[in-house]
Amino acid sequence: GLPISTYAKYCYRKLQKVTVTGGKKGLRKPTVEEITHARNAILTPSLFGSSLEEIMLRQQDMYPGNKLPWVQTQLSQQVLALGGEQTEGIFRIPGDIDEVNALKLQVDQWRIPSSLSDPNIPASLLKLWYRELEEPVIPQQFYKECISNYENPDAAVAVVQLLPELNRLVLCYLIHFLQIFAQPSNVGRTKMDVNNLAMVMAPNCLRCQSNDPRVIFENTRKEMSFLRMLIVHLDTSFIKGLV
Repeated sequence: GLPISTYAKYCYRKLQKVTVTGGKKGLRKPTVEEITHARNAILTPSLFGSSLEEIMLRQQDMYPGNKLPWVQTQLSQQVLALGGEQTEGIFRIPGDIDEVNALKLQVDQWRIPSSLSDPNIPASLLKLWYRELEEPVIPQQFYKECISNYENPDAAVAVVQLLPELNRLVLCYLIHFLQIFAQPSNVGRTKMDVNNLAMVMAPNCLRCQSNDPRVIFENTRKEMSFLRMLIVHLDTSFIKGLV
């Protein structure tokens, strides 16, 4: 029952972004589920699969003073509140898919249920939120610079300073969050050291556009190393208390 102009405006806005950032999935054709999700987003915009700018705009009425996405900070805090930093395999062991989907529906309605008990549930949803962003936390135009400086701590940190302000804050919040898990006292319980943390989180922050398996394989190693550099060397002390 929507006028065609509503679809046209939405598609035109998306097309403008694609011309700048390239296809979200590279050259892969979208699945039927992805098309359905995109159509539903026209009527009921989701906190998942949107751009950071759209998410911040959407939360402006409810949380006008927030400098970070509500969904990012709330899910991160839930992981810690449920003892995630002392949970073996956190971020590696997936949460129950039905519970994750149920939480996703509630988060999309700006609600965090008080009945959560398993930290793997918000941890899995948090990874999904990063992974489904319309454009990755580290925008595509910085990708080559990241994988070119995967062994150089100073250069890796310098890339972060070049990011747009919102992306820089969101990335620094994530790194600060991961640095908590990288502390030796927590690694002893989680069995997730800095290498494991970088391995599970890098694909959610950087998005390789190549379809060549050899390039993807080689870049995966560089993406992990780049994120590891940030976890070890990036100063995120300014993030404390920021929401």
